[in-house]
Amino acid sequence: MPTESSDPADPFESFFDGPARRYLFDAIALAFREDGPDLTSSAVFSPEETLDAEIIAKADLVVAGLPLLPIILQEALPEMESTACTWECHARDGDKVCAGTLLATIHGGARRILKAERVILNFLCHLSGIATLTAEYVDMLAGTGITLLDTRKTLPGLRYPEKYAVLMGGAKNHRKNLAEVLMLKDNHNDMAGSITRAVAKLREAYSPCPPIEVECRNEAEVREAVACDVDWIMFDNMTPAQITQALTLVPRHIATEVSGGVTRDNIGDLAAAGRAGLTYISVGRLTHSAPYADCSMRIVKRT
Repeated sequence: MPTESSDPADPFESFFDGPARRYLFDAIALAFREDGPDLTSSAVFSPEETLDAEIIAKADLVVAGLPLLPIILQEALPEMESTACTWECHARDGDKVCAGTLLATIHGGARRILKAERVILNFLCHLSGIATLTAEYVDMLAGTGITLLDTRKTLPGLRYPEKYAVLMGGAKNHRKNLAEVLMLKDNHNDMAGSITRAVAKLREAYSPCPPIEVECRNEAEVREAVACDVDWIMFDNMTPAQITQALTLVPRHIATEVSGGVTRDNIGDLAAAGRAGLTYISVGRLTHSAPYADCSMRIVKRT
């Protein structure tokens, strides 16, 4: 079922626990492997030289990714402990800030900071872009009682950081992987012969059975999913009129979700159609089409 950080006092540490933390470190390590050695900084700066740097928001945005700073700085030159950095964050993930806001300050080895610069900014700008777009959609659903969800339409290798950014924007996560919720999509149902047969196969295969969500394209499929007493029904690419009608068929103990083609232009109409009890609206573009939230690093002192 949809998830949010279990520890509001430290959502980053709570979210990046277990396998998620390993995936995060893998993504950071890959970013440095892609960059290769920083020949420029190695030539311009001695190993002992230090810098003071500031990270500035260049646009209005919702912050996501600041807790990555110490991890990225450490991974930049893990073999050179003598050039370790100190840092201070002046904002928190989830904060809405204006252009020009000082987000963080860093002091440490020049080579380390400059090697880490682009990796820090790539993560921070990408994740803050997701959080910023998510917050816009959350605001559009304010007062409706409908919860905004993300999807699995994420960049390979970055699912967990991207889903963390969605949380920082105020939405919740749909399933993070294929095991959290058993989701019967049209291909499953069509090849099984019916929704009823597909649901039966899942319940035969797993005990206890994880929650089952069924993607429905029309009223007949909604009726069949209800008869199977599944946990969750998705109205896939339905019109507002179809959504309103479908909701009359679903008992309140079954969660409902609108998905497919949701945009800024139509989310209001979809939410209005779901006023009779829609549980969720999921939006793929929160992760697959979020713009870059521009930030920069400025060197303010060389020592």
